[in-house]
Amino acid sequence: MTKLKSFLYLLIIFLTISSLSYGEENPKKWYTGIIQPTALELQQAGDSLHIQILYNFDNMQVSSNHSIELIPVLIAANHQMELPEISIKGRKNYQNLKRKLALMNTQERAFYQSEAPYSILKGYGMTGKEQIRYSLIIPFEPWMKDAYLNVKKEVMGCCRPGRLLSAIPLFSAVTLEKLPVPYQITPHISYVQPKVEPVKSREMSCEAFLDFVVSKTDIKPDYMNNPTELKKISSMLAEVKNDTAITIRGISVIGYASPEGSTLFNKQLSEGRAKALVNYLLPRFPFSEELYKVEYGGENWEGLRKMVAGSDMAEKDGILHIIDHIPVEINYRTNTSRKKSLMLYKQGNPYRFMLREYYPHLRKAICKIEYDVQNFNIEQAKVLIHSRPQNLSLNEIYLVALTYKNGSPEFIELFETAVSVFPDDKIANLNAASAALSRKDTLLAEKYLKKAETSTPEYENAVGVLHLLRGDYEQAKLHLNKAAESGLRQANLNLEELAKKEENIELMSKLDY
Repeated sequence: MTKLKSFLYLLIIFLTISSLSYGEENPKKWYTGIIQPTALELQQAGDSLHIQILYNFDNMQVSSNHSIELIPVLIAANHQMELPEISIKGRKNYQNLKRKLALMNTQERAFYQSEAPYSILKGYGMTGKEQIRYSLIIPFEPWMKDAYLNVKKEVMGCCRPGRLLSAIPLFSAVTLEKLPVPYQITPHISYVQPKVEPVKSREMSCEAFLDFVVSKTDIKPDYMNNPTELKKISSMLAEVKNDTAITIRGISVIGYASPEGSTLFNKQLSEGRAKALVNYLLPRFPFSEELYKVEYGGENWEGLRKMVAGSDMAEKDGILHIIDHIPVEINYRTNTSRKKSLMLYKQGNPYRFMLREYYPHLRKAICKIEYDVQNFNIEQAKVLIHSRPQNLSLNEIYLVALTYKNGSPEFIELFETAVSVFPDDKIANLNAASAALSRKDTLLAEKYLKKAETSTPEYENAVGVLHLLRGDYEQAKLHLNKAAESGLRQANLNLEELAKKEENIELMSKLDY
């Protein structure tokens, strides 16, 4: 019983001393001063984790026999990793370490170095501020993507295990590396302002395949397909009659004949039928007779060739050879002509087929109206662009486009409208190509560029963007440099896009992405 009392007495004394040595109720007993860690970086970089902490110390004084250990700890759900600590040692604690190190052999010192603190500070004699930048790179492991980092503050004596004084939350999460993705090029587009048209001269035309009684020139409005054909011409004339912005300069009626019979008779017949069409139109529309002009368009060989070429005639190639290589005029030396050769070819069977199926469609009249259109201001043009875009000039359409945000659907649509109204204009095609490139439509852009004006820096920029979007960076650079040399700002911006793309490609190749 006496022994038991003695044991309990000693245990109470030990616990009391232990409490006095490490008790958290009085941390100032182990050190005074300020310890302030600041989070700088906890970031994944490829297969590494970069950790940076800035420690600020102010007037640190550590109990002589103890040390304060600052231990960064990575913590995740099922993982925990302590990193090399910073040890702030009291005087005797520091001297003890020096003696131990001095007595170590090579093997012991190597082992110590493998487990050594990140840094050791003297926790005595410090009268001001000190700073340590803690910088560490460790292999990144998958579990670390969900980790956070605390700094444990422990007090440690010479021969006793450390006791936790506090845990300082420093990083709430690891900043994960953003894997590179293919860089998406943003094309910078330039447009050419079309020239102003002082006078907007236009023309429109309509083909009519009128039916006449054989060898007659008078028009019978109700005969065969004439109602439909006459309506086409009447509708066109009514359109210009009702447009107050138009001034008509002339109305030409051009008669064409099918190439059978004598040329002289065909000329007389087609002119007579053209005059008959004029006589039909005169009482129906309030246009002066002086505006009308009758022309003979000739025998319609061009129309015949087109119909044969588009057919599946068995003897098509032979017929086309005759049309292309034998003159219309009679060669009296050889007694040959185009008409005679067609009539004799293959016993005349192909000719009789064409006479029945094709020739009636070659007898046509073209009514062509030449007129001028007044000029419009922007507000008027914005209305007309939706109702009569053909009355606007390219420049007027361009000025309307400028009222919308560059690259907006309305802006792009206007350049497409312009090229539909002026399909053969080089500037219209260039601007339409640029509009297509702004949508990254390289197929449509290439189509327009084939008909575009090639002598401008805007063309070089457009071709450069086309190659850039298709991944031909050498050709892109060639054309963009040409445009940039002319001072085109958009070309320089596209060269910057090219540099970003090439840099991105190089980065992704390094990561095997």
